[in-house]
Amino acid sequence: MTYRLALWAALAGGLIPLMAVINARLGKSLGDALFAPMVLFLLALSLSVGLALVLSSSRLDWNALSQAQPIDFAGGLIVCFYVVSATLLAPRMGVGNFILFAVVAQIVVATCIDHFGLLGAAVRELSNVRAIGIGLLISGLFVTQWSAQN
Repeated sequence: MTYRLALWAALAGGLIPLMAVINARLGKSLGDALFAPMVLFLLALSLSVGLALVLSSSRLDWNALSQAQPIDFAGGLIVCFYVVSATLLAPRMGVGNFILFAVVAQIVVATCIDHFGLLGAAVRELSNVRAIGIGLLISGLFVTQWSAQN
């Protein structure tokens, strides 16, 4: 893995809390939080189409869509669920708490995907050291919530 890819991934992850706050603000401006994801996805669709048309060396094969399995389209449902959840929950539970729960869950699920090679992912078995790290993450989640109560 190169530093450039790691930096790109970190930047993408670092922008997620900003997206939660900005989308919540947009929802307030629009008078209903559920309109914010709609606007976000319209903007994202426009930008995605533009990037694909400008940067891709090929064109979308619409016939190939019929070859995809239904599960292959689940990403759209998942990202919609995430964005709507962030928009509605971050203002209620705090951006930090929302992101903390989301990231810990992402790491646990990603570890399961890697360990079992789910959905065709490369297998990277769970080592004892990684299991300890994940245990520390989960413990940290509980500590942050316990400390917030006191």
